[in-house]
Amino acid sequence: MEISEMFDVESEKLENLLSKISDDMKIHEIIETYYQVMNVSSMISILKEQLDSQNDQKLIETIMKIEQTISGKFNTEIHPKILQNLIKSINEITAVLQSNSSEKTREQIENESQMFEELRKQMSTKEFVEQYDKGLK
Repeated sequence: MEISEMFDVESEKLENLLSKISDDMKIHEIIETYYQVMNVSSMISILKEQLDSQNDQKLIETIMKIEQTISGKFNTEIHPKILQNLIKSINEITAVLQSNSSEKTREQIENESQMFEELRKQMSTKEFVEQYDKGLK
């Protein structure tokens, strides 16, 4: 498969992911979305080096459209919202874990254990998202 064909497939996949963005995204959906953005961005860099402006006008237009989607929609709208939702969720879980009493049933201990695991995943994902953010600046 040629890189321009692969770019079309991956760009379509990105558009699909971005159309399904919601406030209650799961960790794996967030990570998949960021990896797809980075994957398509890398492909754009490679394609730009190989383009012939006379013969590749349609591809150039597609690249410009996808770049606009990434910089306009993802970087300015979706990315800040995902980061904000992660921070809010981390704060909520932390508050719940900090407010628990000292006398605990086995069920409460198991529930807390799951909450700590969720907190760990979200903090790790937040770190990943913040790394992307640093790349934007």
